[in-house]
Amino acid sequence: MADAPWSLATRLLFLLMVVFWGLNYPFVNVGLAHASPLWLATLRAAVGALATLPIVSVFGRWGSLERSAKRDALLLGLPNTAVFFGLWFWAARTVLPGIAAVVIYTFPLWVALLSQPVLGQRLGARHWGSVALGFVGIALISQIGESGGSQISVTAITLLLVSAIAWALGTVLFQRRFRREQLVEASAYQLVGGTAGLLIATLILAPAPLPGASWDLVASLVWMGVLGTAGAYAIWFTLLGRTRAAVLSAYVFLVPVVALAASVTLFGERLSLLQIGGVGLVLVSIYGIGRARWAEPPGGVAGAPRPGPDP
Repeated sequence: MADAPWSLATRLLFLLMVVFWGLNYPFVNVGLAHASPLWLATLRAAVGALATLPIVSVFGRWGSLERSAKRDALLLGLPNTAVFFGLWFWAARTVLPGIAAVVIYTFPLWVALLSQPVLGQRLGARHWGSVALGFVGIALISQIGESGGSQISVTAITLLLVSAIAWALGTVLFQRRFRREQLVEASAYQLVGGTAGLLIATLILAPAPLPGASWDLVASLVWMGVLGTAGAYAIWFTLLGRTRAAVLSAYVFLVPVVALAASVTLFGERLSLLQIGGVGLVLVSIYGIGRARWAEPPGGVAGAPRPGPDP
């Protein structure tokens, strides 16, 4: 059965969510001018957790989790927030926002690969083709630029890929562990768990004084925590009530497009012809994953995996 056309309100909400998520990437670079990567990641997770609390109340979802589910949500905050944010912010010191967004948004490719062993969802030819296309795109993005001249650090690209894998792992484990009606409350708990993990990592691995307040840092944290985390996630759940996750997932390629446009405008980011081709391949692969059909898992529900907490 075909999906009904999106209403104007649905389109506007989706575009707002894309802007919130896409502008997270340049705001990371703004924040890094005033805080260390791990402190910035810790503060973003903490602000996101605090801003999510009233949203859970609005959705009326407190009490949907039993004690073991709360424990599991806290633990899933380690890959879904602590590792994801920590590695992303660390790599962002040497990678401009546009490239960082494109590499992290290989996330749907990793979700597809992990869904087979974790969720029992079989990949079809279109999934495998999209995954292969995405990895070719990443290889091109990492090449020496024809007109810029500088090579992107292999270490930075690796950190961004691992962060995307951690986010994907947290997502499929979230889908396996929680029912849809539990996801809002579980998201709040995972942000708390991720914040705790980041704080411990910061104090052990990169101890430094808590960054001093500045308008740029506050603006960065408000955007990333309140709008780019809590606000965008609230919109996502609103949209899930109106249309299928598979349809929404097909258009997440617009997030790195927004990040690229913002980075070109704000930071003067320029790509070589090879890198532009690589970006195009990654975006096509993301769209292909979102539009591909998923086989019915045993005892499950067909459809593309739901994204977990925010990007």
